[in-house]
Amino acid sequence: MAQIIAGRNQVIEAIKSGALIEKVVLLYGVKGPVIERIKNLAEQSHIPVVEANKTTFRELVSDATTQGVVAIVGQKTYSTVDDLIERATTRNEPPFLLILDEIEDPQNLGALIRTAECAGVHGVIIPRHHSASLTQGTSRASAGAVEHMPVAKVTNIAATIDELREKGVWIVGTDAGAQNLYLAVDYRTPCAIVVGNEGKGIRPLVKAKCDFLVRIPLYGQTESLNASVAGAIVMYEVVRKRRLLS
Repeated sequence: MAQIIAGRNQVIEAIKSGALIEKVVLLYGVKGPVIERIKNLAEQSHIPVVEANKTTFRELVSDATTQGVVAIVGQKTYSTVDDLIERATTRNEPPFLLILDEIEDPQNLGALIRTAECAGVHGVIIPRHHSASLTQGTSRASAGAVEHMPVAKVTNIAATIDELREKGVWIVGTDAGAQNLYLAVDYRTPCAIVVGNEGKGIRPLVKAKCDFLVRIPLYGQTESLNASVAGAIVMYEVVRKRRLLS
């Protein structure tokens, strides 16, 4: 089934990632350096570029934030957990994974995937149910990072954590009530960071499977950070420990 990717940056990232793009559609009359870059990238990748009038363009996508550019691509294929581990092995790096336990907001999912891609995470794991999926909104929120980041969709997060632990991966859950600060963990070992639901946090069964629970200190009146912000802070602590302190 075809998927629509909308937005100039998202289309650029999709082309650069080697996604199977059927064609790029431009709203008639759109111009500028970024449009020319899209045309050049598409030509280099042998992707047809066509123009469409406003009526035809809006039949493809009604969202007004498309910036006059959409790409028609095949549906993104989900990876397996073994694929994510293999990606780390290929890079000769200890696995660095992100597990999202029922993140339901596509904006948060996209933001977390974007940060994961920037931080060098080898793959993201999401549950099959009660979770946002890889949609156009997710792609937009990720600024196209979903095209570069392998995502595994699993039936049971708790069982997946058991499998990862058997492979030597330490599981670190983010929890506002944890005793230890997120700075206290040595993330240079194979690890997976767990970020829970926007409102409920990590589910009790998943929390019980974690090797470590860590919190981010809060000094204001607000009780918690946004899920995508919390995930970003911990992911970049992994980067700091692995790349800056090694």
